[in-house]
Amino acid sequence: MNLSQRLSGYELIHSYLKTLDSSSGVYRMLDDQKRVLYVGKARNLKNRVSNYSRYSPSHSSRITRMISETRSMMFLTTITETEALLLEQNLIKQLKPKYNVLLRDDKSFPYIFMSNEHEFPRLEKHRGAKNKTGRYYGPFASAGAVNRTLNTLQKVFLLRSCSDKEVEAGDRPCLNYHLKRCSGPCGRKINKEDYKLLVNAADDFLTGKSNKVQETLSLQMKQASEEMEFELAASLRDRIRALAQVQSNQGINPRTVSEADVISLHLDAGQACVQVFFIRANQNWGNVDFYPRVSSDMSHDEVLEAFMGQFYSTKDPARLIILSHDMENLNLMKDLLSKKLGRKVEIAIPQRGERFDLMVSALRNAKESLARKLANTVSQQKLLNGLAAAFSMATPPKRIEVYDNSHIQGEFAVGAMIASGPEGFMKNSYRKFNIIGENLTRGDDFGMMREVLARRFKRLLKEDPHRKEEQWPDLLLIDGGAGHVSAVSQIMKDFGIEDIAMVGVAKGVDRNHGKEEFHIAGRRPFALRKNDPVLYFVQRLRDEAHRFAIGTHRAKRSKAISASPLDEIPGVGSSRKRSLLLHFGSAKGVKRAHLSDLKSVEGISSALAERIYNYFNES
Repeated sequence: MNLSQRLSGYELIHSYLKTLDSSSGVYRMLDDQKRVLYVGKARNLKNRVSNYSRYSPSHSSRITRMISETRSMMFLTTITETEALLLEQNLIKQLKPKYNVLLRDDKSFPYIFMSNEHEFPRLEKHRGAKNKTGRYYGPFASAGAVNRTLNTLQKVFLLRSCSDKEVEAGDRPCLNYHLKRCSGPCGRKINKEDYKLLVNAADDFLTGKSNKVQETLSLQMKQASEEMEFELAASLRDRIRALAQVQSNQGINPRTVSEADVISLHLDAGQACVQVFFIRANQNWGNVDFYPRVSSDMSHDEVLEAFMGQFYSTKDPARLIILSHDMENLNLMKDLLSKKLGRKVEIAIPQRGERFDLMVSALRNAKESLARKLANTVSQQKLLNGLAAAFSMATPPKRIEVYDNSHIQGEFAVGAMIASGPEGFMKNSYRKFNIIGENLTRGDDFGMMREVLARRFKRLLKEDPHRKEEQWPDLLLIDGGAGHVSAVSQIMKDFGIEDIAMVGVAKGVDRNHGKEEFHIAGRRPFALRKNDPVLYFVQRLRDEAHRFAIGTHRAKRSKAISASPLDEIPGVGSSRKRSLLLHFGSAKGVKRAHLSDLKSVEGISSALAERIYNYFNES
């Protein structure tokens, strides 16, 4: 065992100084289980690490605890400090260290997408990697904002929402055409040139040229009215109104700021809220709030730098980023984001003007959101205290897991787990389980629940046998009665886990909402009084698990129903599958087709035609 392994805290950190130089890089502090406690970057590694090697009154209690828990360190040198900043934020997102600022619930944002590969492009919602060829507009703050915008843009620009298959068939217009929400390419009601004019108009609006679009529509309406084409004029009037509705729904629409991410931070009571506004094409495309994990001793500078590094690790920044507070490494962040975007990124802390007004609006939203969250946290803690009292728990649970199954007479069976804690539902911890037990009797709810719990805790024991992480529950709520509790209790005993509280939630004799019975091993079933807030809390948890299980079951069932035997044939992708279905009408038609007919389908080679024919006619 070397010296550094026997030392800890200040002595251990000091022992590393002789091996370090003035290179820039990233350092990691690890505990006795080799878990990362903290990830930091440094322009000069030796100088930065030396700050931790001796006691200082300026060290906060968080830093002091971190140093005392340190049992080893790791170092990675980089050529530039910008590279160190990028590596630091990537490691924080990957390792989730205990003492770093951590962005929770980071997610991708939806875009509006318009393909340029089709003669009649359509507007559609897109989330995820931008791997399709076309134009992307966004990001929008939420799927709801995208759906509302798409719904109204269809009324304004009459772009199709129907599938490529319907357009290629061209035999009849879709329902939206008759509702005056589509120009009818699916029924050959519009030619390519006129449709392209609609596409260009939609592009003008989504890139900030809304005045041009309104002027064009107004001129067309006036001309139609003068020519006494009153039905056309009324249709154009409705489109202009719909366009005005989109703009009014967007709230703040700045005149001088065409593209920006507005980021404002509010800290209070050891909690943080970061509000982000997305300004694109002089339009407000929504806002979203984040609650990063912070400590009470962290500064605005530290939190903002960590948030931006993690937030933009998977997202493209706007050309302009407006901040509520200054940052020590502002130029470093500019360099990092400029390299990521491939063009200059400006970061501003405005003091006046429209940029300042945007920042103040975002900061006000951050303050109000954090106040609501703190109030909800207090209410949630009261409910957890009441839950502990109702179920005779020594301490309030920090993590509750709720389990439910969903199936139709044993078909498409799934299990679902949701989690909740002091801050409400923990949606990142939700889990789905496809029931795969081969020896289960169809519709065996007890067996399904046993399988789900066995898989859940087998994995937990493998990943965290010493229960050091926060993934271990304090309370299990099972949707079911004494039989379900007995089945789960046996599974937990088999794994040697007997210190987690477990409660079955049954509907009661009349199966009425509000008359739930609770089942705990070794106790008689009992109920809570009808107006007890804890009862409502348990109902809300159970209903959320039920909603999640039903949604998972429906998705599995829909996928199975829409599956085609063509999916199993090697070489038949989505485009060839579409060609075959258009030619023969159905998978059954493909199955009955003669080899010569298969060869005549566009895009199907002779070799592939023989493979398809043999697949259906092997017997």
